[in-house]
Amino acid sequence: MANALLEMHGIVKTFGGVKALDGIDLVVAPGECVGLCGENGAGKSTLMKVLSGVYPYGTWEGEIRWEGEPLRAANIRDTEDAGIVIIHQELMLVPQLSVAENIFLGNEITLSGGRMNYAAMYQRADELLRELNISGINVAQPVMNYGGGHQQLIEIAKALNKRAKLLILDEPSSSLTASEIRILLDIVRDLKKRGVACVYISHKLDEVEAVCDTITVIRDGKHVATQPMKDLSTDSIIAMMVGREIKNLFPREPHDIGEVIFEARNVTCFDVTNSRRKRVDNVSFSLRKGEILGVAGLVGAGRTELMQAIFGAYPGISEAEVYLNGKRLKIKTPANAIDAGIGMVPEDRKRHGIVPQLGVGHNITLAVLNRFAKGGRIDSAAELDTIHTEMKRLSVRAATPMLSIASLSGGNQQKAVLTKMLLTDPKILILDEPTRGVDVGAKFEIYKLMFALARRGVSIIVVSSELNEVLGVSDRVLVIGEGQLRGDFVNVGLTQEHILAAAIRATPQTHSFQASVA
Repeated sequence: MANALLEMHGIVKTFGGVKALDGIDLVVAPGECVGLCGENGAGKSTLMKVLSGVYPYGTWEGEIRWEGEPLRAANIRDTEDAGIVIIHQELMLVPQLSVAENIFLGNEITLSGGRMNYAAMYQRADELLRELNISGINVAQPVMNYGGGHQQLIEIAKALNKRAKLLILDEPSSSLTASEIRILLDIVRDLKKRGVACVYISHKLDEVEAVCDTITVIRDGKHVATQPMKDLSTDSIIAMMVGREIKNLFPREPHDIGEVIFEARNVTCFDVTNSRRKRVDNVSFSLRKGEILGVAGLVGAGRTELMQAIFGAYPGISEAEVYLNGKRLKIKTPANAIDAGIGMVPEDRKRHGIVPQLGVGHNITLAVLNRFAKGGRIDSAAELDTIHTEMKRLSVRAATPMLSIASLSGGNQQKAVLTKMLLTDPKILILDEPTRGVDVGAKFEIYKLMFALARRGVSIIVVSSELNEVLGVSDRVLVIGEGQLRGDFVNVGLTQEHILAAAIRATPQTHSFQASVA
């Protein structure tokens, strides 16, 4: 391609004899946004690690040309010096440092003698945020004072400060609100006008359709197609990604809903850093046997804190009365909750869902190790047999169960965490953002599993920022706003507008319950 900024040809990357990438091509022109699409484990992140120098030249086969010349990067510094900057799915900010210090990390402005020129860094950081139309951030404050959405936008400012010619965005909107996503997409459009090229990796195909000029699809490490976005539809992209057509993303199945099995009463959580502020304010709700209960609300509304308190995992001071089958439970720790029959897949799998140093298999059996204990030793053969069965059940992709879970894609990590909780045979299953960073095909399988569990009488609580997901899977929807219960709706004729209106309205609203759902 004559005017190409980047050309990747025949890229092959092997791990332990297994080809993660098998002859991938990718071409990007200045000012072009290429959407890189594929299922979890397809090789998208691996390809970007090859490009960005995480995997240095010599550890892979093929050719990379940058501005017409061979690119043989030994590390990330080499690619960043060239103008290639990657924003990883897992944010790379230092929580205790200020916003400005994070933006200039490794590229600090200094005075004579090597001292930091904070005035200049604060001024430039402010300018960068203004250029990106990001407001409400004090660049002198620690980055940990801001939520995940703001931190994602700060990462983009950090990348632009490195004078990026090609910006790689790996699942950039996974922790953003709807308004922050609009800001992000506007930023990408503005970058394109300035001649900055982008590779946009996302499972949210509406975003891909909104900003991408070209789509490259890979499946199982192989190149499937590269086509202009204008010639494609969301359905055709999905079909190329998964190798089949998915007619209905939410495969609703009839399931009976029984009597109330679970109750949470007067749940209150106090802010970890300010004990006078309530993150959850006296919330009570019930859950019926076999019911799928959606929990919606704006980011920061207190949904996750509510679930953590019920599960015994809230890091601050909390109060909660929890009843299962009419019996009050004493839950002080997650172990207490699991023993009582309550399982939870947490929102932040990296911090709360996995042990990065362990293999995939050992992560999966972590909560039920006592099942394999015999005479003070673990029956490794029985454990491995269970691991193989459970990995196959949810299609957790890993070359071997001994492979470090940290090396898996985000979606496969999520499926491993879900598998771990299912092994505990929960009566109540809490799923906090269960499909975040998960591809369309895997989402479909997770939804099918949820309906199968509901048919068996498992009661499920689903917390999700995606309102179409809440509406697509739930029998009933709770709406949380500013730490309070703002709505309790049967999901019949319920719309996203109803949910959003309840989230910002101070007066709680309810609809009567219907006994069964088809």
